[in-house]
Amino acid sequence: MQSIEFYRSEFISYLEKRVKAQEPRNLYEPITYILNLEGKRLRPVLVLMTAEIFGVDYKKALDAALSVEVFHNFSLVHDDIMDRAPLRRGKPSVHEKWNVNTGILSGDAMLIVAYQLFENYEDPMFRNLAKLFSKTALEVCEGQQYDMDFEEREDVTISEYLKMIEYKTAVLVAATLKMGAIVAEAPADAQDAVYDFGLNLGIAFQIKDDFLDAFGDSETFGKQVGGDIIENKKTFLYLKALDLGTPEQKKELLDLYSIKPEDPSAKINSIKDIFTDTGAAKSTEAEIGHYTQKAFDSLKKLDISADKKAPLQEFGENLMRRKV
Repeated sequence: MQSIEFYRSEFISYLEKRVKAQEPRNLYEPITYILNLEGKRLRPVLVLMTAEIFGVDYKKALDAALSVEVFHNFSLVHDDIMDRAPLRRGKPSVHEKWNVNTGILSGDAMLIVAYQLFENYEDPMFRNLAKLFSKTALEVCEGQQYDMDFEEREDVTISEYLKMIEYKTAVLVAATLKMGAIVAEAPADAQDAVYDFGLNLGIAFQIKDDFLDAFGDSETFGKQVGGDIIENKKTFLYLKALDLGTPEQKKELLDLYSIKPEDPSAKINSIKDIFTDTGAAKSTEAEIGHYTQKAFDSLKKLDISADKKAPLQEFGENLMRRKV
C-alpha cells in the first residue's frame, strides 16, 4: 500500500492531464478553475486506496476517482450560487469570477463529464458504477433540499437532521469507497461493508464539524468559530440542546437564534454556555463516538488481512482526531 500523499499526488497529475480548457472557453475555463483550486482530494484518494486494498492497481480506478472529484466540485459550484457565497477555498467562487449563468452551465457540464468518465469501464463494471453514482447524486440533491427546507422550519427533529447529513455529506464518502471496491471486483458483501464504513464515518465527520464550529480553536479550525451560530443554523448541537434543555434554556436559545447582532461575540458565548449547561456538548461528542465505532465495526466485517484494513482504520482515526 502507498501513502495518502502518494495517491493524492498521482491523482492530481492525472487530473491535470485530463482536465484542460477548450472551446468554448467560457464553459470550460470555470471547470478547470474550480478543479485546480487547492483541496484535500480525500474522496478521489479513497477511491484509489480502496481499489488497491482489494488487490487492483490504483491506476485502474483513476477515472472513477476523477468522476467523484468532478461531481463533488460541481455540487460546490451550484451550492455557492444558492448560498451566494463569494469565496471558495479562499478564492472567488465561480459565479463571482464569471457570472451566475456561467456557473450554472459549467456546473451542468461537470455533471455530464462525471458520468462520461464511467464510459471508460466495460460492463458490468460500467453499469455498477453508474448505478451507484446515480443513486448517490440524487441523494446529495435530496440532502441539499432538506438543508434548505430546515432553514424555514422550527420543528426539525434530530432524526431528520441525521438523515439530512447522511444524504448531503456521508453518502458521497461511502460511494467513493464502494467505487474502489467495484473497480477491484470485490465481493458484494465486501462492497457493502466498505460502503457502511464510509457512511458512518461521514456522519461522524459532519457531526464533528458541527462541534468544532462551536468549540474548535479558530487558529486550527481554519474558519471563524461560531459561524453556524451567527447564521442561526440548526446543527446537531442546537437540536440536542432543545431536546435536553429546561424550558428556560430552550426559550433563551430560541430567542438568541432569532437575532443577528452586529457584534455576535456575546451571542456566540451565551449559546456555547447553553450547549455546555444542557449537556448537548457532551451528548454530541458521544454521538461522534457512536458513529465512529459503527464505522469501525463495519470495517471488522471485511474479510481481508489486517494490514490491508490498516489504511482505512488509520484514515478513520485521523479524521476523528482532526482539529480542522
